[in-house]
Amino acid sequence: MSTQASERSLDELTLDSKLSLEDLVDRSALREMVHSFYELFRIPLRIYSEDGVLLSDVAEQPAIYAYLNEYRGAREALLALVQRVKGIDPKVDGELTQPCITGAVYQVFAIQYDGRQIGRLILGPFRSPEHREIPRGLLDLDPGLDIAKLKPLLAQLPLAGHDTVTHIARHLKGALDLILFSGHKALLTTNMHLASVRESFRELQEKNTKLQEAYNRLKELDRLKSNFLATVSHELRTPLTSIIGYSEMLAEGIAGDMNDEQKEFVTTIHDKGEQLLELIMGLLDLSKLESGTMSLNRREIEIEPLLEDVASTLQPTARKKGVNLVARNSLGLPGIWADPERLRQVLLNLTENAIKFTPEGGTVELSADAGFMDADDDDGEGGGMVLFSNKRPAVELTVTDSGIGIPDHEKARVFDAFYQVDGSSTREAGGTGLGLSIVKRLVDAHDGRIDIRDNEPHGAQFVVTLPRRRASLSG
Repeated sequence: MSTQASERSLDELTLDSKLSLEDLVDRSALREMVHSFYELFRIPLRIYSEDGVLLSDVAEQPAIYAYLNEYRGAREALLALVQRVKGIDPKVDGELTQPCITGAVYQVFAIQYDGRQIGRLILGPFRSPEHREIPRGLLDLDPGLDIAKLKPLLAQLPLAGHDTVTHIARHLKGALDLILFSGHKALLTTNMHLASVRESFRELQEKNTKLQEAYNRLKELDRLKSNFLATVSHELRTPLTSIIGYSEMLAEGIAGDMNDEQKEFVTTIHDKGEQLLELIMGLLDLSKLESGTMSLNRREIEIEPLLEDVASTLQPTARKKGVNLVARNSLGLPGIWADPERLRQVLLNLTENAIKFTPEGGTVELSADAGFMDADDDDGEGGGMVLFSNKRPAVELTVTDSGIGIPDHEKARVFDAFYQVDGSSTREAGGTGLGLSIVKRLVDAHDGRIDIRDNEPHGAQFVVTLPRRRASLSG
């Protein structure tokens, strides 16, 4: 924080030159105190701030003033008197007396706190015991004034000596000091709290700004990474396709006969090329999914042929591993609204992953069942039924294996790109860690969800839940 800002904060906390009576007093406490003094002494009392704001007033209009206001000359004199009284400045710890046209007086006292005048205390009008006659100058104000009516009205004014009024004012200011001290303390506490809150808010804003900047940098780096992967993958795919094609031609003998060792080398080149092409295609799919450029060509598809196709495609891989791969009969299930190629890719990745982590003699099963999923939005075909149910008809596609299973603490991370449950260099199962990440993104793109469940006593279940109907009419 700058020095200037620190000084401003200190000024606000100590109040310094900004100290005012309005800031310090509690109006209700001040009103109770003033009324208590009035009940005791019956002398009209007013308290003004330094800016002339009336903070408390227990002054009833004396009957003599009501009578004088009926006459123009007297009324104008009274108005001028009120302005003079309100404008009196007794200075710090000062006291001034202002005579009234009736012969009574006003006593004005300075209210000071912390060495500064912050207001005025006005007592009056009251008359001294010696004052019993109507001043001659009062009768000169208007020829209609009747001295016989004025005398009894003058006698109704509060009676008090100067020393008595000064004594009252001293006790009143003492009580007021307590209120001011209490108000000052509360104001300091409030200002310190506000300053602390402002400082905390400023620090929070700075941290939010830094977090936003870091987020923007990471977002830009992620975008550059996706672009890099897409560009490199695309550039690698062209020469790799040629490598695979020429290795196939060599293996078929188009370039001449080869001995067994040469054929083995060419077959290895072809197989590794296929693995590399699969990796590149995975990277391309991932970059498209991350950038949102992959489009889905959805249509109504049947579940049973899809499961059979996936099972037949991966049957050679399962036999080579010694794993029993079966597709459970799911006849009678309704079709679903999905992209057949992308859904096939989801099931291929999950099934291939299950085969990879299932030991010899184990079983991998593909199945489908009718189910429901939460309906966050109307599917466009449910009509008013959405008012009575928060579930949407869905189909659950399940890939179950009897393999090594997935620890609970790993289940939340297996869908991260490039993540391996066994990430050591000596792991038995190969792979890049892209398959499940692509699966998760494809399922999300279909407005579905994927869950991992345990398959007791050994293995895991991947359950893909997809809505049976399109999410909207435009789907």
